[in-house]
This record gives sequence, C-alpha cells and structure tokens, in this order.
Amino acid sequence: MGKGRRLIIAMDGPAGVGKSTVGQLVAKDLGYYFVNTGEMYRALTWKAMEEGVDLKDESAVMALAKRLSWEFKPSENGTALKTFLDGESVSSHIRAEEVSRSTSLVAAMPSIRRFLCGLQRGLGKAGGVVMEGRDIATHVFPNADVKIYLDASLEERAKRRIRQLRSSGHSAESAGVRNAILQRDRNDLERKINPLAYAAGATLIDSTRLSMHGVARKILKIVKERQKQ
Repeated sequence: MGKGRRLIIAMDGPAGVGKSTVGQLVAKDLGYYFVNTGEMYRALTWKAMEEGVDLKDESAVMALAKRLSWEFKPSENGTALKTFLDGESVSSHIRAEEVSRSTSLVAAMPSIRRFLCGLQRGLGKAGGVVMEGRDIATHVFPNADVKIYLDASLEERAKRRIRQLRSSGHSAESAGVRNAILQRDRNDLERKINPLAYAAGATLIDSTRLSMHGVARKILKIVKERQKQ
C-alpha cells in the first residue's frame, strides 16, 4: 500500500483530541493502515466486564488477555485495522462511557501494557502504518519516522467526545463527559508505566481551532517531507 518508503507514523495525545479521525484521514491519503491502540485496551476491558473478571485483579485480566484470540482486520474502507476477540468485532461494544471509565484501570497494569505493546509492534514493524495512542512515540515506536503530539483545549475535546458518543447512539451529557476526560487525563499523565508524555522529536499540533482535515494536511506535509529524506 502507498508509494515510496513505508513509514511508521506515531501519534500521541490526550483523550478526545481527534487522533482517530485525523489518523484515518492521514492513513487513507497515504494508503497506509491505521491502528487505534486505545481500542485494544477498551476491547480487553469490555471483554473482562462481560465475563465478570475483576478489573482490579491484574493476574486475572492478564490470564484473560492471553486466552483470547486477537485478530486485526481491515475495516470496510480498507484503512483502519479493527480489533476482533475470539472472532467477534468489538467495535459496537467499546464506546460506552462505562467502558471508557474502566479502561484506565486496565491500561495502568504493567503486564497488560507489555502484552499489548507486543501486538502493536507486530502490527507496525513493517511500516506503512499510522498508529495512535498515549505512548506510541515514547515507548511503542520511539524511533518512529514521524512523531506527532496532538492536543486541544479541554472544552473542545469535550465537544468532540460528545459528538462521537451521540453519533454512535450513546447518550452524552456535557458536565459528565468533561469530568470523565479530566479523570482520564489524570490517569494518563500520572500512570507509573509509560504515562502520556511529549516525545523527543515530536511535532506538537494544537487542533483547538483546526478542522480534522486541517490537522491531517499539516501531518501529511510533515510526512511527505520525511519521505524525501
């Protein structure tokens, strides 16, 4: 897929900033695959909740992660790699706010982060990938060809999250979503293993006043300059 050298594009940033939307736009333009690593943590959290696994019991969650069959298949548009657990697509299950709140517990577990990091590196090692998350440029692919840190104001991130939830058929209330994002920010920044951080060599893009297409154009300009080197 794509022309020229197949790059690894790592994109980090806080919750609700638009990484998935931008990442898919960039990947589609380049003919790359897009990987949302947060989907993997959400998927495991959802599965654990479904099976009644104690989300505070790291060994139990890890046992579940190892027992599951993990597959990543292209979406209908051929760009995003979607997560399948034991042959089932998780896309329709993982956007509920209850799953979002609980995912921070699972994402803070060192063994789970190591396990999923292995899957993420496997998906991206050949290049031709746009991968987004919280620790992609700092830990998963610290030598990525292009590193982006995408940010936006809290108010704008809350608006985007509400639109995302409502478009997926979930209810959303402004104060609740804003508080949930604040809590996720604290969890991501204060996590002991691989917290959210600005990676050395990353380009910071504040998307507060930019459209998602505008952000994608900025990233594509950076990528195309890198491809010439």
